[in-house]
Amino acid sequence: MAHRPVAAHSFWRDPALPFLEARQVADGRDICYGLHSHPTFSIGAVTNGRSSYRNGRHRHDVEAGAVVLMNPEEAHACNPLRNAPWSYRMLYVDLAWLREMRGAADFIPYAAVVSTDPDVYRSLERLFDMLFDTRIETLAKECAAAAFFGELDGRLERIEAPAAPATSRLDRAADFITEHCTRRLRLREIADVSGLSPSYLVRAFRARYGMTPHAYQLNRRIQFGQSELRRGRPIVDVALSAGFADQAHFQRVFKQHVAATPRQYARPAP
Repeated sequence: MAHRPVAAHSFWRDPALPFLEARQVADGRDICYGLHSHPTFSIGAVTNGRSSYRNGRHRHDVEAGAVVLMNPEEAHACNPLRNAPWSYRMLYVDLAWLREMRGAADFIPYAAVVSTDPDVYRSLERLFDMLFDTRIETLAKECAAAAFFGELDGRLERIEAPAAPATSRLDRAADFITEHCTRRLRLREIADVSGLSPSYLVRAFRARYGMTPHAYQLNRRIQFGQSELRRGRPIVDVALSAGFADQAHFQRVFKQHVAATPRQYARPAP
């Protein structure tokens, strides 16, 4: 049997547009994600084949032409479906920029986790083509991104229910984990900060964030690692700074969350 080539990863970043990050994968059959979340709003296009998409309690088999959406901090994963070939593109958008573009004080989540609207798909694909095209000027890319999200708001419903108060006990626990994600934490310590019992904290935290406090901490460590890699720091230094015992452990967890190695992530498309 011929050996299948490693999936082609391509990351796009532009220092002039730090609020946008994109990636594309040409062959996702070997791409496996663990359950994870992002502080950004994330939106992607399935460009070929089929895959399995999980977002919270929602489960979908998605295929070429589908657009997947992940509100900030929604636990999700997208993986190969019975070895079926598939390819995809993802865009990660900073919330502060989105709020600025909309003139809004808060980000209002989208109700849908999947859209099969062909116009949304085509518009997103055009935006990806522009972002990865080195011949197109930065201003044109930013204008295209702003226009895309303006159109998206007119096509997809938003969740109008107000978010839970920032002072809630679970928010305090999540904020504490985020602030101290790179050091060793104990469950009792997190529970004391939140004012909840350890057993209730684990149940309630999983219900709200889709993962346990420990999984949430690992997720935050990887996000910290991504930020440090974008700064150009050596992988081994990033691994230790993020709280991992060694580079090998960091690489294993990084690949589970990002579906790419730290070296692949650190080398964006030109």
